[in-house]
Parts: sequence; C-alpha cells; structure tokens
Amino acid sequence: MGELDVAGWRQSLDEELRHRIIPFWRSLRDDDYGGYFGRVDWDLNRWRFGHKAALLNSRIMWFFATAAKRFGDEDLLAEAQHAFRFLVDHCLDHAGGGVVWSVSHDGTWRDTTKQAYNQAFAIYALAAYYRVSRDKAALDLAFDLFELVERRFGAAPGYIEAFDQSFRPIANDKLSENGVLAERTMNTLLHTFEAYAGLYQASDGEAAVGQAMGRILDLFCKRIYNQTERRLEVFFDAKLAPLLNLQSFGHDIEASWLLVWGTDLLGDPKLSQRASEIGAGLVDSVYNRAYRDGSVAFESLDSKLNTSRVWWVQAEAMVAFYAASTRTPDPRRARLYRQASHQLWDFCSNRLADPRPGSEWFWAVDAVGQPVPGQPIASTWKCPYHSGRACLEMLAYLETQPGTTVTEDERAAS
Repeated sequence: MGELDVAGWRQSLDEELRHRIIPFWRSLRDDDYGGYFGRVDWDLNRWRFGHKAALLNSRIMWFFATAAKRFGDEDLLAEAQHAFRFLVDHCLDHAGGGVVWSVSHDGTWRDTTKQAYNQAFAIYALAAYYRVSRDKAALDLAFDLFELVERRFGAAPGYIEAFDQSFRPIANDKLSENGVLAERTMNTLLHTFEAYAGLYQASDGEAAVGQAMGRILDLFCKRIYNQTERRLEVFFDAKLAPLLNLQSFGHDIEASWLLVWGTDLLGDPKLSQRASEIGAGLVDSVYNRAYRDGSVAFESLDSKLNTSRVWWVQAEAMVAFYAASTRTPDPRRARLYRQASHQLWDFCSNRLADPRPGSEWFWAVDAVGQPVPGQPIASTWKCPYHSGRACLEMLAYLETQPGTTVTEDERAAS
C-alpha cells in the first residue's frame, strides 16, 4: 500500500492545542488574586475560591512558556509571566527558601510542605520561562532552587521526599500510593532529572547541573531500572529497596523518552547509550504488557492489571512510541511503534478529549473508552503538562524527524 502524508496528523495536533487545550487553561486565569484557578470539577464548575497548588501553577507556567516559544506568541508569553509572578509573590518562601505546596485562593499559604517533587517542577517551569522571556530573575531563581534541592533534599541514595516549612523531615504522603509510605520514589528522581535537564538547557550547560543529572542517571541505571523485569521500581525505603511488586506503565513509558532526551543534552555518547538501552527496554516492556487496542493500561500490582486508561499515560505513550520509532534500527519495530503512536492520538482525540464546550480532557476512560465520571478536569495533578506537552512534542517530531509518514495499513488499523 502507498504511504499517506501526516499533514492531517500535524493539523489535528495543532488544532487540539489552539482550540481546546490552550483556551481551556487560559480561561482559568485569575485576574483578581493571581495565578490560575486550582480546580475545575466534573461538572465544569470553576472553583474560584478553592486552593491553588504551586505544582499546578508551575506546570501551567511551563506549558504556556513552551507554547509561546514554539508559536512565537506574545499572548501566551503573558500567560507564563502571570504564572511566574504568582509563583514568586505567593508560593515562594523568601525567608526560609523553597516553594510551598499550596496557597488559598487569595495567595495566603495553606499547606507549607516543601516537597522535592514540587521544587523540581518549579525549576522546570522557571527554566522554560527564561528560555522564552530571557528574564534573568527566573534563571536566578531556578538556580537558587537547584542549590536548595541539592543542599537540603540531597541524601544518598537519592533525595529526601518531604519537609515541613522549617525543613524537618515529614511523611511522604503526597507521593505515596498503594498502601505504602515511601521514603524515596522513582517519580521524584525522574522529574528532578527532567527539571535539571531543562535548567541545563536554559543555562547552556552549567557543569554542576550536568553532574547532578549524571548522578541521577547512575541511580536509574544501577538501582531504579529492574533489568530482569524491564521496568522501573516505583516506591522505596531510604536505602532504595523496593517496597512493592509494581509496574507503573505510565511512568515507564514517560521515562523511556525523558531519560534519553535529558541525557543527550549532556553530549556524552556512553551515557546516551546507557539511557537508550533503558529506554528501549521500557518501551518494549510497555508495548508487550500494557498496549492493547490503541491505548495503554495504567499499572500492574502483584500481576493484577489496572485497565483504566488515564489521560497522562496515553499522552506520554504517544510521544514515547514515536520517539522509539525514530531510534530503533529494526524497521518492523519502528513501524509498529509508529502505528501505536498514531493509534494513541486517535484514542486521545476521540476518547479522552472532552467534547463539552469549555472543557479539556477527561481524567480517565475505562477499558472500552467510556469516561470515568467524578474526576476533575483541572486539579493539583490534572494539568496541561501532559496533554499540551504531548501535542507540542509530536508536532516537533512530525516536522523534523525522519519517518514522518503513516502507511495506509497503519491508518486503517487505527
């Protein structure tokens, strides 16, 4: 069969960004108290007087900054600047250092937990904002937070997860699940690496940041990646002993491309080879264990599969499978991964994208594609970081990478 140009795919991604994702998140701007409304519930009610998570604000800042850089759009840059001011004015502890977890609708502190994961996303957002705005105050703050994370949270192996406002260790209840309280998490390590990669990129290769990235990558290679099971362990004790027999398919597929992207910035072929080997193992594992009928299951705990189709897992899988298709030397595998990526976009655009006016994406759909009611459309964790980033990443891949076609067989299969 002949090949079809992917112009329609690119157009669909572009339209999703411009006509659904960007307008929805812009509509949450709070011009009275700053930042963005912290919650939109299932019924599309905007909680104008609800709390605002610094994590959500950082992810919104990152998204608008990255979109502004791609599209050269001053209006989007203004949105990122709005989020930047809220972070600095209301979420940052100027006296003690670090970013607090959440504030009330008017910007007064609500939860002063200082979570390593939260510091990482602030760094990631500030680096992205600096790259488009060239506001040195953003870069300086990103480095302040980098130094704070290394000084306060760094404790071999890995990073302490959570402190109170005065940097006394507290239970890691925000990033623990499935009945455990983890003292170390893969999630924090992955997104600290990601944040540092963004800062490394913004600072034109600051050596100290690159060294920290190398240390985290070494942990992934030696302690986090289970080579036998071809998965990342998820929850750990303070010595990095795994606590559960768990495979998080979403984190595995996200890490498969983030680790390669970040490591390639360092320009070290040996490190890139190590990251690529892990990435290839994770992609193959998720493809064989979790990818069914154009979408990816959530996780497997003690070999019991959670078949929920969560929005961020599908978004990350679309990017990861396409990225893998450009790296594998096996033409058959490249075709299968490219097909999977295209099928995942069909799933996202036809199943997860909420058709109701003024909405964005559903949190999740069940195994047959029906929306799971009750979950918020925006919240501390429900953000444009995954849906928006996936569209931006795919536009970049489809425009610049080789293999930017989908065969008629692949199109029909989706």
